[in-house]
Amino acid sequence: MPRIENPTIADACDTWLKTCKRNQLEAATLKAYRSHAKVHIEPRIAEKLVADLTRGDVRDFMDEMLDDGLSQAIVKKVMVSLRAILSEAVEREWVDHNVAAEVKMKRRRRTDQDERIIPTKDEIRLILNNAPASHRAMFVTAIFTGMRISELRGLTWDHVDFGRGLILVRQRADESGQIGKPKSQAGYRDIPMTPLVRGTLEEWHSTVPAAAQRLVFPNGAGKVQNYANIYNRVFKPMLIANGIVGEDGTAKFGIHALRHAAASLFIEQGWNPKKIQTLLGHASINMTMDVYGHLFENAEEDVAMFEKLETDLLAA
Repeated sequence: MPRIENPTIADACDTWLKTCKRNQLEAATLKAYRSHAKVHIEPRIAEKLVADLTRGDVRDFMDEMLDDGLSQAIVKKVMVSLRAILSEAVEREWVDHNVAAEVKMKRRRRTDQDERIIPTKDEIRLILNNAPASHRAMFVTAIFTGMRISELRGLTWDHVDFGRGLILVRQRADESGQIGKPKSQAGYRDIPMTPLVRGTLEEWHSTVPAAAQRLVFPNGAGKVQNYANIYNRVFKPMLIANGIVGEDGTAKFGIHALRHAAASLFIEQGWNPKKIQTLLGHASINMTMDVYGHLFENAEEDVAMFEKLETDLLAA
């Protein structure tokens, strides 16, 4: 096999999958590994040079999967595959060490079910009606666009097109508050504003403190807001104050649930999965269906389809 110059993660995935096939792994295992590489790894970091990959890149990759609603169990499996891919790269002397081996999952999620709690319509209305003035515009935008909190934190007025009624997603803010590009090409997208989003942002534009980076949702100092501060100081107290709590009296869900709420509203409108994939910025339709496929199910419609199937056959 000829040596690859400046191998990318895509090259590493391809080489690893060929090795797995050469080692005659079971068909089901190969299928799972191929899914990890093609559905989750390559759409996000395919073009990254193996030699340039850092622990920070791996951490961002893992966190983005969690932020997109993938279960902790799936993320763990994908991370096992990524570590194996980079181990293959080490053996081929593309890199000196496996940076993914040093990155562990720090987030503690209560259960997979908790990760995908979708706010009810009553809960959504409570948030819309009772969100504190300091963050109402952010939460309204999240509910009706499905934008990630990192994208909202990094949004600037240059990317809010009131003339065309669009929000242009072109960047995001990482955990340290640094502005950067979306993690995948799918992250670049234009999302239409509902009348409420447009009106709320127009009003907010006239009152929001000036920020050096022209941020739409800056903190009091005009800089990128810290995620933990938004959740602990604003979002969680708001849920508790409005009775949106679990059996233990704690906040029922996190800020990411607003993205789930948006997805559920899109699906309820009957929009096709491909359109929803684009609006949410998912790198593949598989990702959309992994997270939200169950919401497309309609038991009554399925019964009617089977009744029609029988009628059409027997009437022939």
